[in-house]
Amino acid sequence: MKKTLLAATVALTAVAGSAQAATLDDVKARGELNCVVTTGLVGFAAPDADGKWQGFDVDFCRAMAAAVLGDADKVKFVPSTGKTRFTLLNSGEGDVLFRNTTETMSRDADLKLSFLPVNYYDGQGFLVAKDLGVSSAKELDGASVCIQTGTTTELNLADYFRTNGISYEPVAIETNEEGKTNYLAGRCDVYTTDASGLASTRAAFEAPDDHMVLPDIISKEPLAGAVRHGDDQWYDIAKWVVNALISAEELGITSADAEALAAEAGDNPSINRILGSEGDFGAMIGLDKQWAMRAIAAVGNYGEIFDKHIGPSTPLGIERGLNAQWKDGGILYAAPIR
Repeated sequence: MKKTLLAATVALTAVAGSAQAATLDDVKARGELNCVVTTGLVGFAAPDADGKWQGFDVDFCRAMAAAVLGDADKVKFVPSTGKTRFTLLNSGEGDVLFRNTTETMSRDADLKLSFLPVNYYDGQGFLVAKDLGVSSAKELDGASVCIQTGTTTELNLADYFRTNGISYEPVAIETNEEGKTNYLAGRCDVYTTDASGLASTRAAFEAPDDHMVLPDIISKEPLAGAVRHGDDQWYDIAKWVVNALISAEELGITSADAEALAAEAGDNPSINRILGSEGDFGAMIGLDKQWAMRAIAAVGNYGEIFDKHIGPSTPLGIERGLNAQWKDGGILYAAPIR
């Protein structure tokens, strides 16, 4: 009996070990990272005029590819709606998801998703035309509201209006583009989603100054990437790529100097550890010593990514706010690589 149990344990351990390495092995064998993104949200993930995907979420996909495959361009972007994103990830059509997605308990425990460190702290807001004549969401009684189905936004909206004793008429949409079209056509009085998404949508209007995002923020939306449950090694890789990009900003490592700093160890051990000139932290997650250096060199640190795609100098004009580093008054905080 003991020999039988021992043999079974060894067999199960071998299977578990194989399963844990499955995603990394698959990505390497394929030579391409399949990254689930939105169908199009300017500043976060959308094809440019040449058909190349650009945006905040896109750069996290590219960072993963650089860390794992050594090339930030080895990414296949898998567009998804609010309804299809988790199915695409859990079915194996995507290896990782970076799609302005809120971490919740049910998505973690019930949908079997493992969320990465939060990379954007957001909240749900409301976009209205200025000539609607309202200054608060509490004045929207009876309004028609465009709302993406299969999202936390849909649930938050119902909770908020019920709590405040006001009614609304939902207008169901699948994508942000559909929401934009319906809103501008007057099929809904209000468009509601994450405030960052509203900033993106408004910036794309021909007359953005005719519209406003109301000051009300009705929810907490910690947006984060995700991978499937059951592959601890792959989760560790994705988690620490995000942490590395956030830590790089705190430590002053940029896309311009990451490679040079890695070539020769300096006096800062934290920088040395991230860039691979001290210790061998890549071995812990199945990668080489310079996995993080490649990610940072390819897309920049967190601040560079933010400023390039959605920051104050972009059409979206988003201030760092909560997404500033902890030492600068925000709550962005990466676990240390040590």
